[in-house]
Amino acid sequence: MKKTICIALAALMMLSLASCGKKEDAEQGIDYLVLVNKENKLPDDWEDSLETVTVKNSLGDDVEVEKRAYEAYLELKDDLLKKDIHVDLDSARRSVAAQQQIWDDFTVKYGEEYTKTYVAVPGFSEHHTGLALDLYLNIDGVDVYENEDMVVYTDIWAEIKDSLSARGFILRYLEGKEAITGYGYEPWHIRFVGSKEIAEEIMNKGITLEEYLGRLPKTDVAPPKE
Repeated sequence: MKKTICIALAALMMLSLASCGKKEDAEQGIDYLVLVNKENKLPDDWEDSLETVTVKNSLGDDVEVEKRAYEAYLELKDDLLKKDIHVDLDSARRSVAAQQQIWDDFTVKYGEEYTKTYVAVPGFSEHHTGLALDLYLNIDGVDVYENEDMVVYTDIWAEIKDSLSARGFILRYLEGKEAITGYGYEPWHIRFVGSKEIAEEIMNKGITLEEYLGRLPKTDVAPPKE
């Protein structure tokens, strides 16, 4: 009888521990250091754990962002306003399904080879995470959102870059690191890593997320546009 009771108690303890483990997993949420690039796919269960908010930018477009990343972005935006720099969100989260539609549309319009060069493969775009944010500028009351127009404001992007790590962001696609990231230099593409300390270490060292994680690409990759 005592043996039976002991076995039952042990079973209950195991169930309790398993339940606690599941609760802890749920509370942990997403991995803010997740690596999604041309060689690393978005985790299969990512979208099940993702908590997002959807906001409207000054252009009237809806932009979906991971909740903590958006809160950090608002702090960054306020920091930049104090420097008389005005930014808004051009894009952030893009679902795998939406990326597939873009891929299909480009394939029909431009062909498969062009699409492979300029469009991220569905499931392999950092924008799926909700942690990657593309910014655009407002200069003297005018929205500037085309890449070729924004890139000329080098001084402004330098100021933005210097402000990122204090709010847990890094500049994701660095100039001269195309063979590592797989994408060309984009001063407007920032990435939330969930920690000011980690962001500061990455930015101060001038390294990529791949380098910080010790996960360099197995082969050199061409720098298509994100």
